Amino acid sequence: MPTTYAIPNGRTVFDATLWTGDGATSPRSITNTVGFKPDLVWSKDRTSAYNHQLFDSVRGTGSSKNLMSNSTDAEGVNASSFGYLSAFNSNGFALTKGSDPGNEYLWVGKTSDNYVAWQWQAGGTAVSNTSGTITSSVSANTTAGFSIVSYTGNGATTQTVGHGIGVAPQMVIVKERADNGYNWPVYHISLSSGYAVFLNTTGAQDNSTVYWGSVPTTTVFGVNYSGALTNQSGKAYIAYCWAPVAGYSAFGSYTGNGSADGPFIYTGFRPRFIMIKDANNSAGPWVMYDTSRSPYNQMVNVFRANTSDAEGVYSASDGYNIDALSNGFKVYSTWNGINNSGDTTIYMAFAENPFKYANAR
Repeated sequence: MPTTYAIPNGRTVFDATLWTGDGATSPRSITNTVGFKPDLVWSKDRTSAYNHQLFDSVRGTGSSKNLMSNSTDAEGVNASSFGYLSAFNSNGFALTKGSDPGNEYLWVGKTSDNYVAWQWQAGGTAVSNTSGTITSSVSANTTAGFSIVSYTGNGATTQTVGHGIGVAPQMVIVKERADNGYNWPVYHISLSSGYAVFLNTTGAQDNSTVYWGSVPTTTVFGVNYSGALTNQSGKAYIAYCWAPVAGYSAFGSYTGNGSADGPFIYTGFRPRFIMIKDANNSAGPWVMYDTSRSPYNQMVNVFRANTSDAEGVYSASDGYNIDALSNGFKVYSTWNGINNSGDTTIYMAFAENPFKYANAR
């Protein structure tokens, strides 16, 4: 275990911020805990069944730039009507009403609805990256192991795209931006070589190697021509790339045991955010937890990244529940979505504090 950490306080580069809609103030500024300028904001209405909303600094702000993790829609669908992120501020972000009378603020600030935004800091203004066979535009935070990558596909097989992190990413999420009907392929270090799962579905890993072309390296990740999902000629793509940072982020898997006394997963830090997906279960959702919505164990406030469902709030007996501990998390569930016996379940986790500085919950 390291004695020093590149990020002793995870909230300086990642946060889960809560607010309640007022249906009036526009633009409305939302401030994160420590006060950093985010580059990726992923928000969700907790109270109502509205779509997830993703905005990033590389594609830019405004009503034409939202993406939805639960949808195959292209960017910019309905945000002009229902509200959108209009600025990345030095200590958070700003939200602006849409134009649909009576529904102007549904997605970002409906009166009395509760909201959450998960925010990551990349590297600010994007720069050109020519490390791959496809030139990319990259905003990279090498300290936090995170980059946002924009590129245009060339339609060829086994191509590469520069990511700018400096170490090999262990999770990459890609979305084709311009057209409706295309899934969100996800590369994860714990999937079988070259395979993918899709962020917008419950499906098990797709046992095909057509998505990535090659495994990520310290400079590039691979893409392939695969029905427009990662490299169709002339199509614009966005990719979110993460690499592990000791004491701050972790990407891995565990094997379910089907017991209410489920696996303990060591991360080396107290998690602030955890997302879990059973890679072998064709009905396994992407389950999202954070300690802003669930400040005490067990963590009972649950989202699914692949649906527009409102937040589920469950009792300890409902089977969704986990504990966030000072050095990882513990599964207490027989539910096959997060603890199916023998299944490989992948996760991504980000820290409140490294274990050295963490307090018990």
